[in-house]
Amino acid sequence: MANIDWMAEAEKRKAGMIRDLQGLLQIKSVLNEKEKTEDAPFGKEVRKALDYMLQLGENDGFTAKNVGNVAGHLEMGSGTGLVAALCHVDVVPEGDGWTKDPYGGEVKDGKIFARGAIDDKGPTMAAYYGMKIVKELGLPIEKRIRMIIGTDEESDWRCVHHYFQHEEMPDMGFAPDADFPIINAEKGICDFDLVQNKHSEKEYGAQNTLISFSAGRRYNMVPDHARAVLDIQCDHTELLQHFNHFKKAENVSGSYYIDSGYLVMELEGISAHGMEPDNGKNAGLLLASFLSTLKLDRKGMEFVKAAVRFFFGDSRGRALGVRHKDEVTGELTINVGIMTYNEEDGGRFGLNMRYPATFPFDKGIKELANVASGANFDLIKLRNLHPHYVPKDHVLIQKLMKVYEEQTNEKAELLSISGGTYARSLTAGVAFGALFPGRDDVAHQKDEYMVIDDLIKATAIYAQAFYELARS
Repeated sequence: MANIDWMAEAEKRKAGMIRDLQGLLQIKSVLNEKEKTEDAPFGKEVRKALDYMLQLGENDGFTAKNVGNVAGHLEMGSGTGLVAALCHVDVVPEGDGWTKDPYGGEVKDGKIFARGAIDDKGPTMAAYYGMKIVKELGLPIEKRIRMIIGTDEESDWRCVHHYFQHEEMPDMGFAPDADFPIINAEKGICDFDLVQNKHSEKEYGAQNTLISFSAGRRYNMVPDHARAVLDIQCDHTELLQHFNHFKKAENVSGSYYIDSGYLVMELEGISAHGMEPDNGKNAGLLLASFLSTLKLDRKGMEFVKAAVRFFFGDSRGRALGVRHKDEVTGELTINVGIMTYNEEDGGRFGLNMRYPATFPFDKGIKELANVASGANFDLIKLRNLHPHYVPKDHVLIQKLMKVYEEQTNEKAELLSISGGTYARSLTAGVAFGALFPGRDDVAHQKDEYMVIDDLIKATAIYAQAFYELARS
């Protein structure tokens, strides 16, 4: 092997890397299908982020290809073999409570701040510069190296589905979109809705009526804001005193006001990634739990009671009859990412379930649907990603373990996660960084950041990884 100081090579390119990363972070690449076009199926800003990376690669001498305006790749080298890094440039909405510009890319105290800094634009840029180091050093490789760039990872993965319908499957690869050392096992991920059925009719003449309810933006995010509109016939003063006591007991903030004769109540929670709902405070469930203590109309009460019965204080699916755990991939979790209600249509829960490799999926979903049906809710719109696992003795894992240990002087432990990464889109793929052990996971949270030193270290790791994987 060539005697290369990978860290030194990464450090040489630090200024350019930060500059290029800032340019990417300053693009608000949030899914926006309201403005979709044939050239920009997921919105113009998402397409702009894809074009940014493709143009960057083309300028640096990589072969760039746009695949259906929803994905693309940058490639170097020759040969029949192909190794790849699967990255994504779309981000979740910024949410509330930032102290920095969420699309500024501000560098402060050794960190770079922006939505997407750690998920996944920072790691994407680290992987890109890893490829760039191998290219600029002119190192001998026998396989092609490719960076695959997706644009819909935070939603429905339509980008990689389209990509692999038209492009070849790599022999092996990694997704720089999770934790170091190496993640070789991922839970199954299922999004589905529970919708209040038409058997539940509105009760007219009720003391208080739930007019509407809304919380959450995405299945895989814990809602940090909730809003309810009520037609209140009782004394406002006593109700609002009760609300203030509730906020104090739950240690959350909220507000209320009168709008067009209706009482509007809002509550603030704490956002977190849906793979571990207990890391956040679900504003929707908190507000529903408060509303369940009031005298509401029958249909509105059925909605908030279901929220409390099935989900409040229960992120493990116990009340829905699907609690499950195994030694490799851990516990099943359910995140209530979206909650909506209106008088005409009733209520809906948008759920993100992450389940262990040994979970009997078909049987479990049937049981869940039966339990929900008993509360007048129907299961619809089920989308499922099966669990993913690569054995320890696979050449991909053996080489990545070697690289990680040489660059960090730490043992390369194999990990299992609740999250879903692009690695499961590969026949042989693992998640490989870029969050180092001991660092706080701030993905999907306010003031998201990546530590600059970690960006450089990850670049060195990815550079050596590309080199090792692309050698015969």
